Amino acid sequence: MEKLRTQGWIVHDFFYNPNIHPYQEFERRFTTLESFCKESELQLIIRWDYDLEVFFREVAFREHQRCIHCYSKRLEATARLAKKSGFDAFTSTLLYSRQQKHELIRSLAVEASRKFGIPFYYEDFREGWREGQEKAKTMGMYRQQYCGCIYSEKERFYKKK
Repeated sequence: MEKLRTQGWIVHDFFYNPNIHPYQEFERRFTTLESFCKESELQLIIRWDYDLEVFFREVAFREHQRCIHCYSKRLEATARLAKKSGFDAFTSTLLYSRQQKHELIRSLAVEASRKFGIPFYYEDFREGWREGQEKAKTMGMYRQQYCGCIYSEKERFYKKK
């Protein structure tokens, strides 16, 4: 956010995480973002959908494609909101994570940009990852341990015995 603001962008944060599991993780991520936005004087737009069952139905028997579905759903919601709100462009904090599928996110964001007629601002935000992590620690912010879906939670924490 800081980098975008120093480049002259007016930044609005959009919280939309419909398939974070468990629900306590969803709430924890929201309260962390809410606190960060207050401290940083950023406007936060909230779409409080928790559509876990919908996500399960959409990825059932296609679990290997779950990231495509998740990214696409979130990026399309962001592009739609940005267009409707009259913003100049949209981007995503998904591009900050070293764990996410960066090129897939980028290509799906370009598709969403075309679909909704709003520019997608691309930047590889991973370059500032280490500094961001240090700042988050200093601020006492919660830092997530997995992408958020139940499948990634299992991949992160389950150890076969």
